Amino acid sequence: MEIAGDIELTVVNKYRKTIWSKFLKGVKDYRLINEGDRIAVCISGGKDSMLLALCMKRLQRYTKVPFETEFIVMDPGYSAPNRQRIIDNAARLEIPIKIFDTPIFKAVDTFDQNPCYMCARMRRGWLYKHAGELGCNKIALGHHFDDVIETILMGMLYGSQVQTMMPKLHSEHFEGMELIRPLYLVREGDIISWAAHNGLEFIRCACRVTEQNVLCDTGGSKRQEIKLLLRQLREVNPAVDKNIFRSVENVNLQTIISYHRGKEYHHFLDDYEEGRSIRG
Repeated sequence: MEIAGDIELTVVNKYRKTIWSKFLKGVKDYRLINEGDRIAVCISGGKDSMLLALCMKRLQRYTKVPFETEFIVMDPGYSAPNRQRIIDNAARLEIPIKIFDTPIFKAVDTFDQNPCYMCARMRRGWLYKHAGELGCNKIALGHHFDDVIETILMGMLYGSQVQTMMPKLHSEHFEGMELIRPLYLVREGDIISWAAHNGLEFIRCACRVTEQNVLCDTGGSKRQEIKLLLRQLREVNPAVDKNIFRSVENVNLQTIISYHRGKEYHHFLDDYEEGRSIRG
């Protein structure tokens, strides 16, 4: 049976180019970690957050930029088997988790509309609150590159807006707290490959709504529709993911009809007569 050190080494050896290097690039390029940070690494029990915890644990050990971590697991109302699997996987990876209980699943049961949206908002609030109680100034979530691409397309096709999932954000409601996403450049397929290579089995969404196949990642969610669309597009253009990502890095405001920054709105006609638009 592999020990935690062996599994960790696969990240920096076999998956060095696809996982470890991209993890480090994201941390560096987006300045996600600063000296003296105390980061709450949030573990849901899925493959993404467990890999994130392992990467953060290793980085903390070898970095030249010292920071502290708290590995927290918020239990929104998991079944006993799912909770135990999280505990067992954390023990196998030697991740010193701290579990705290919340009534989120029970509360979400009272919402007939948008239960997944409400669940996500409540989870985020509890994580910020608990992280603050532990003296942390940042929370780290396990969102990856595919999440970013899917969010861009979902915003365009279903939300009528151009937006993306940012690598880091300031909290609106918890002063002094930031959210960071260190796996921002890591592909989901490589995370799946890493988990399979090491014989690791993680929980999925595990909420009651998912189990009923109504929403979330196992049912008819919009995100699942986007995943299917991307799969089809890759058959025609293997570089489609990178192109979508680069499109939000190369926005030309001279070719945008209107945009806003917070509550401040701009329209191309505002300075059209001054000749600031692109000439045909």
